[in-house]
Amino acid sequence: MASEPTPWTLHVSDEAIADLRSRLERTRFPDQAPDGPWAYGTDLSYMQSLAEYWRTGFDWRAEERLLNGFPQFKVELDGIGLHYLHVPGIGPDPKPLLLMHGWPGSVFEFMELIPRLTDPARFGGDAADAFTVVAPSLPGFGLSFRAGQERFGINRIADCFAALMVDVLGYRKFAAQGGDWGAYACSALGIRHPEKLSGIHLNLLGNQPDPVPPENATPEERRYAEEMAVWLKEETGYTQIQATRPQTLAYGLTDSPVGLAAWIVEKFHVWTDHEGDLETAVGRDRMLANISLYWFTGAIGSSFWPYYDRLHGEWPIPDGRTVDVPTAYAAFPKEIRRPPRSVAERVYTDIRQWSVMEKGGHFAALEQPEALAVDIREFFRPLRDEF
Repeated sequence: MASEPTPWTLHVSDEAIADLRSRLERTRFPDQAPDGPWAYGTDLSYMQSLAEYWRTGFDWRAEERLLNGFPQFKVELDGIGLHYLHVPGIGPDPKPLLLMHGWPGSVFEFMELIPRLTDPARFGGDAADAFTVVAPSLPGFGLSFRAGQERFGINRIADCFAALMVDVLGYRKFAAQGGDWGAYACSALGIRHPEKLSGIHLNLLGNQPDPVPPENATPEERRYAEEMAVWLKEETGYTQIQATRPQTLAYGLTDSPVGLAAWIVEKFHVWTDHEGDLETAVGRDRMLANISLYWFTGAIGSSFWPYYDRLHGEWPIPDGRTVDVPTAYAAFPKEIRRPPRSVAERVYTDIRQWSVMEKGGHFAALEQPEALAVDIREFFRPLRDEF
């Protein structure tokens, strides 16, 4: 049973901010191998510059005020204190949209996207496309975390969010959108609660990566298999440690803000669409707001749990199961995995929109909020009678 939602406002204490700055001042940096920046992980000179800005220039209070500009709530649901934004749409008939982030993300990803969905007319769109947005912090992430709470895998996150939308907020049917773990939660909703969904919009597909193409593979399928072979060899170290020894890793990242930032910044650097300068894809203030939220809440260790759950349980889309609700996919060119449509259709049986995006990567809501918002609105426009 859920409790009644209560309005909520984020406020980090002055003491916690001072402690962060003090720890940043005392950072002990490693050296760097001489083969070039970013060759073996987060670049030393970039990390030194970012840490100094975090200590002396970054304005947490400004980011805090930005988040607090959206209506926020907490509700006791499924044994945890679930945090979520609930932002009313501005239009003749706003439809409910569940908006979900992933790792290493947070609701700070959505600061530019949400207004484009709730008030499209303000950005040159049609007010008839407005959504009322519900954007939760994933259980175990950021503001949906308290020390010692039970850990949730993706299926349980999907069940929790279905209960939030239907049982707590009273929506009979809703749309869902997500990237990263949010995309997996969308897919799990499509399998576990299809009757509650009008459709799902994804910017990451949940097919299991297969580095071996079938004998009759198309050129696109061979390209995808080759990319997956490289990905599995070079880019999955973080998944293995987060999925096998999450507690051990959590000590260092909970105690050292620069350690935490370096772990997350590497993903922003590798997974975003830029030509060498990360901050052309994601501004440092929004990136540091996201990292700071992990720091202040102490939630980095619990945020690893979906990786552990996936490795030690079944894939979020079980073998032999399909997602049969109306589906859209926005294919951003620098996404970490980009299966061709022929592969996607083995799992997603009702793909109604497949958009090849011009620019952007894994953090689509941060990198390309306008393009993502337009694609979401276009997909759900003909489905609005299904709510």
